[in-house]
Amino acid sequence: MSDSISESVIGRLAIEKKLLTLRELNDCLEEKKKIEKEGKKLQLVDVMLQCGYITRSQLQRLGAEMDDSITQRAQQIPGFQILGKLGSGAMATVFKARQLSLDRIVAIKVLPKKLGDNPEFVERFYKEGRAAARLNHNNIVQAIDVSESGGYHYFVMEYVDGKTVYDDLATGKIYGEKDALQIIIHIAQALEHASVRGFIHRDVKPKNIMLTKEGVAKLADMGLARETSDLKAAMAEAGRAYGTPYYISPEQIRGEVNIDFRADIYSLGATFYHMVTGRVPFEGTTPAAVMHKHLKEPLVPPDHIVSTLSAGVGEVIERMMAKKTTDRYNSFSDLILDLEAIYRGEPPLQARSQVDAGLLHELGEKGEAIEEQDYDVDDEPSLARVSLVWVFVLAAGLGVSIIINIIQVLLR
Repeated sequence: MSDSISESVIGRLAIEKKLLTLRELNDCLEEKKKIEKEGKKLQLVDVMLQCGYITRSQLQRLGAEMDDSITQRAQQIPGFQILGKLGSGAMATVFKARQLSLDRIVAIKVLPKKLGDNPEFVERFYKEGRAAARLNHNNIVQAIDVSESGGYHYFVMEYVDGKTVYDDLATGKIYGEKDALQIIIHIAQALEHASVRGFIHRDVKPKNIMLTKEGVAKLADMGLARETSDLKAAMAEAGRAYGTPYYISPEQIRGEVNIDFRADIYSLGATFYHMVTGRVPFEGTTPAAVMHKHLKEPLVPPDHIVSTLSAGVGEVIERMMAKKTTDRYNSFSDLILDLEAIYRGEPPLQARSQVDAGLLHELGEKGEAIEEQDYDVDDEPSLARVSLVWVFVLAAGLGVSIIINIIQVLLR
């Protein structure tokens, strides 16, 4: 049965079909709570099956009736011919359709009736359409129309004939470095386009990255997108975490008001990590446990998990997933420069520039501390040795010719 069918809808429909009584439904809900207290996760339908109140064939018929109902409504959307269902989610059902006026294939996302009666969900649905319509980029799924028909709200968009990154990861696939880089570069370019136009996506993850048969990656689902200048929406959402636990940024977890493009950089980094290692950056038994690790636990470098990854990939991902926003890339442009450099087999200079600057600042402070100390003549050789140690550390960030000159001065 589709995950889009909520527990309340399932329960109501089962009672209407006289498959179980209200008392039996309440018994199932109580049993579900007991199971969840033990740390296990079960859907209501699973509990109904375990209790013997409903059979699997009856459950399938319930699902079919729900799907038939929304499909029938979709068939009535003017100007479109429904060709089949592409998939369902918690927020909508997506259909493949033909736009009759232009004779082209499109995708239509239809909001379930239960959510269509909720003004908050409807407003978010239309905001998604409006946000997507303001973005025009080859790596973003293009918006076409958003409207309402027969009480059902729908969003027409570009049809992508392909799969998602999540589909690959679900089969156990681990992406090769070059393949992953190509996809991440495409999505970084899409997010840069959105960022320049004042939008943050806030839900970058494998499920929202579509892959065409030609190998083009496209960013999908602007359902959580928000304008950075929309202070009213930011204040209304303050203190609430919006995003997907495995890929969410620390500032989104804290529900901060001034979230910007760097939240998307973090989530893209988490997605990149998953693609090249085959595992999410942080795991836990509950969403809260996962999010706590995003806030507090150090990241295991991806090249420590997959030793064949280049050092550059590890450096870039660690910079993207820095806990502090100020430690991440200053722009998508800087990130793209590094991603493209690694793809060419070159070092990620943007990632290293911040490390070098931080190292030089730290060494400068320590050097001043050394100068403030008094030394006897007998201590000079040890001072020279200390200076040489700092010189070799500095070699990571300075040119070789400069280092040689400094060494020669110290040894005179």
